[in-house]
Amino acid sequence: MMLAAHAGDRSAYEQLLREIAPAVRVVVRRRFASFGMATHDAEDVVQDTLLAVHLKRQTWRTTDPLGPWLWTIARNKLVDHLRRRGRRVEVPIEDFAETLSAPEERPGADAADVERHLALLPEKQRAVLKAVAVDGASIGDTARHMGMTAGAVRVALHRAFAGLAARLRADD
Repeated sequence: MMLAAHAGDRSAYEQLLREIAPAVRVVVRRRFASFGMATHDAEDVVQDTLLAVHLKRQTWRTTDPLGPWLWTIARNKLVDHLRRRGRRVEVPIEDFAETLSAPEERPGADAADVERHLALLPEKQRAVLKAVAVDGASIGDTARHMGMTAGAVRVALHRAFAGLAARLRADD
């Protein structure tokens, strides 16, 4: 059927897809089960495989058997699905809520501390930090308003954050 499809026989191609879909479905479901996964996502892999067969059908060499080519595509689509999904084990948190300890909270700096440290920054850095981080202005707007280039605003912002972080760490 694939040879006929390569020759332009549309009905042979449609028949081929109808016949390989159930076989791919069985194999993919079996692989999902072997990984201990629910088979509800198997149909996505089957459809991805059929789509890849359609898009890559010109890569099949007519002198080679169709099966290995098809199963390689199916395996690759299954691997792609597993990579996207990741290996997750989902356990309801309610079962362990009483035994899990809450992380220690780090006391935050109060507004007066932040203002005190901001006052120690150079004027331009302080103005850039307030404009971007506090007022929510964009880099471009801040650059135009302060007569600076966007790159200079980014550098001043980075230096302001670094200086502020160093001062806050020193206080801790």
